[in-house]
Amino acid sequence: MPDYNLSPRTISLLSLSELVDPQNVTEMTASQITEYNRKELTGSRAFRKLYRPVRWGVTNDMFIIPSENGVSISGYLFRKTKKSATDPSSLIIYIHDGGWMFGNMDKYSAICSNICRATGSAVLALDYRLAPEFKFPVPVMDCYNAFLWAYQGARYWKIDTSKIYLLGSCAGGNIAAAVSRVARDKKGPAPAGLILIDPITDCRLRTQSIEKYGENPVISKKTIMFYISNYQREPKDILDPLFSPLLAQDHSRLPETLVISSGKNPLSDDAKLYAQALKSADSPAKLIECPHEIHNFINFPRSERWMDTMNAISDFVRGRNVNSVEILTKGERASKERHHATVVQL
Repeated sequence: MPDYNLSPRTISLLSLSELVDPQNVTEMTASQITEYNRKELTGSRAFRKLYRPVRWGVTNDMFIIPSENGVSISGYLFRKTKKSATDPSSLIIYIHDGGWMFGNMDKYSAICSNICRATGSAVLALDYRLAPEFKFPVPVMDCYNAFLWAYQGARYWKIDTSKIYLLGSCAGGNIAAAVSRVARDKKGPAPAGLILIDPITDCRLRTQSIEKYGENPVISKKTIMFYISNYQREPKDILDPLFSPLLAQDHSRLPETLVISSGKNPLSDDAKLYAQALKSADSPAKLIECPHEIHNFINFPRSERWMDTMNAISDFVRGRNVNSVEILTKGERASKERHHATVVQL
């Protein structure tokens, strides 16, 4: 196993996650996965320390969202109770991770309330249908239909329809990328932009980072293979561009895409190659690497670059060009602002 050289803070986060999130997922039965997805987590002290859910300043409303064939999914909308003049009139549609199989909404509600509070944007968490009961492309179409529903209803929440973004991490990033392609090909409403964090974009698992970091303590090659095998209907699904977005022949006319990759991650090449593919087709995209963070660090407010990443996401959903978005520390951001002020005065 490579030397991951984890910081004491990261080791603490991993220790807490072992008390909250399922371990050895490849050995879990379908009933055990369902039990975890329905488990009440908010009463756990370890859960509160790990995810630090916001308890004030954010409202949470539940909606029933129509999908396909008369089926509906749930959505949870988070909004700040007191918006300032500088808060964006934007909506982030959050598509959760979990290998297309795990989806405990106590966990993702905590994550989304934190994103809402930190960015000022409204956040809609989607409780899409999960594998292995609902295989590809059901989760993709659930999330696409939820995007259309949010687009049509945005005015009721005082959301600007030109400022609806998709945010997904790992498998959620995979679905977000697929949804943007469905929107393009159907020639209907399109997201303003995508925020993909450690996305899986090539389910053939042939990259160098998969081999080099395949024994990652957060997510392993074995675990990713388990997720893929449960998500696919048949092996050839892997070649479908809605299953493996990197394998698409056409990467043009896609929304601005901010790709964020954590360090020493088996999916780091997936993130890098996808950003490169978009740029080569003139779809605006930027890759930002966080070399000292762990996979899906966006979930954990105690991560060292969490707030810096929230500020970058906030800049993006406020309309900043993706190529101008940076993840800066508080000191770096202040220094840049002082420099900009000096240039303006000159």
